[in-house]
Amino acid sequence: MGYKSFDEINEKIRSKKAVVVTAEEIIGIVDEVGVEGAFREVDVVTCGTFSPMCSSGAFLNFGHSDPPIRMSKVWLNDVPACAGLAAVDAYIGATELSESRGMEYGGAHVIEDLIAGKKVRLRATSYGTDCYPRRALEAWITADSINEAYMFNPRNCYQNYGAAANTSDRTIYTYMGTLLPKLGNVNYCTAGELSPLICDPFYRTIGLGSRIFLGGAQGYVAWQGTQNNPSQPRAENGVPIGGAACLALIGDLKQMDPRYIRAAVFEKYGVTMFVGVGTAIPLLDEEMVRHVAVRNRDVKTKIFDYSVARRSKPALAEVSYEELRSGSVQVGSRTIPTAPLSSLKMAREIAQKLKDWIVRGEFELQEPVASLPREGSPQALENYEGE
Repeated sequence: MGYKSFDEINEKIRSKKAVVVTAEEIIGIVDEVGVEGAFREVDVVTCGTFSPMCSSGAFLNFGHSDPPIRMSKVWLNDVPACAGLAAVDAYIGATELSESRGMEYGGAHVIEDLIAGKKVRLRATSYGTDCYPRRALEAWITADSINEAYMFNPRNCYQNYGAAANTSDRTIYTYMGTLLPKLGNVNYCTAGELSPLICDPFYRTIGLGSRIFLGGAQGYVAWQGTQNNPSQPRAENGVPIGGAACLALIGDLKQMDPRYIRAAVFEKYGVTMFVGVGTAIPLLDEEMVRHVAVRNRDVKTKIFDYSVARRSKPALAEVSYEELRSGSVQVGSRTIPTAPLSSLKMAREIAQKLKDWIVRGEFELQEPVASLPREGSPQALENYEGE
């Protein structure tokens, strides 16, 4: 069995000789010429996802005023940002809500506005010091007028994710969308066979330092995600049936495109942000070909009842993404309609755009400087005081 290195593939990218296909296209190629033939013909496979990713946000450095201020509290368009990061740094979380507009507007909207080149109202207060005597500041800012604006998302791009349903007698409103009573619908939120970590289930090519598509610009994997749990049960093809791995991502907000970073409001839940992520997977060997050629019928997830404490009750059913994408699934004797929260159209567009970058020699692959962990599980907050 042959082997291609990152360096060999990057040399082909630089000379514009690399053969690049999307994760959907590789399936047909494997059907036509087999795994060995696909390995000889293809160098890189691109993946994409465009989904609500609540654990996202941006670090901003506003630059110093005259006289200077040490910002202890910060608001952007009336959305609180986290200060306490030295004098003029702040972090705005995507799900933080406006103090005046509530669930209509939040941190994700601020981030989208900045990416779109719109003016954002900065308000800051301080207790004042000898070196930072100013106690209040108001100003209009844009992404171009401040020193730094980079997205840092602590938990994006789940490898797989459970689908959601509701067996109670009332409608419930969740981060998985509106769930109708008495199993009225099933919502799901993964790109299936296009999903970045589905196509590299053992993280052989995706790790710390990997170059990615993030929000329409080039970004990087910064760390494992904050609920990374690679020790989930796996199918025979290696694909986990649970959430498993997730990624912390970083990228230059000033280079991003609002088409691929979109604020959203989920009814009676709040604000979230749709994030476009794409990865380029080098076909190092025939094993990688088998992984990237995974099909929706072979990607399984579980349907959970969101009307109960989910760890106290087993899953309602286990289904494939082929079934979910068909528009309905069987739960017991019932046929339940399904709907995606992630956009297949946008996932395809991201995979194609990343493919185009590579073909033009504008995006080279970065071999990880360290691997993602393959063991471990998150700890739950079992015992705590308060309501």
